[in-house]
Amino acid sequence: MENKVDFSKVYITYYPKLLRFARGYVIMEEDAENITQDVFTDVWEKWGFLMGYIKNMDAYLLTLVRNKCLDHLRFMDKESKYVDHKQPVSDIELELKAESLGRLDVYSWEMSEMSILVHSAIKSLPRQCRNIFLMNRLEKMTYREIADQLHLSHNTVKRQMGIALRKLREKLDGCLAA
Repeated sequence: MENKVDFSKVYITYYPKLLRFARGYVIMEEDAENITQDVFTDVWEKWGFLMGYIKNMDAYLLTLVRNKCLDHLRFMDKESKYVDHKQPVSDIELELKAESLGRLDVYSWEMSEMSILVHSAIKSLPRQCRNIFLMNRLEKMTYREIADQLHLSHNTVKRQMGIALRKLREKLDGCLAA
């Protein structure tokens, strides 16, 4: 039963994101939906096995969708009959979409998402706490140097760093668990 709950959570969390991703590469909405559903069908069939091996579900699912989109575009290119009800899609457009998908690095894409989350979490810190954190982590200043520059006690800087680290951990754990 727990596997079903976990799978449902993954489906609800990732389906809209993966569908948007697929829509960016295949021409018809129906094809994007079919590709995304096929990925989740495959994942469901291997769910028990996957749970022990997948460390990064986001990258894994994006890779599956990317590969299915590539297969679909290659198939459509061979068929050369792919028509959006209003206008034919050129072979060049299909080739460009397939080429861009082939070059997509899912892991670097995910890292840019991660850096956005981290930046947002840092930005959400109270002003003084954020400044102390950035001085320590980015400028490599010691607590003593920060205290001297900001005219604070060493203990205040130490407490503010503790608060910053706790709040960032809570915020990022919440984002990554979702």
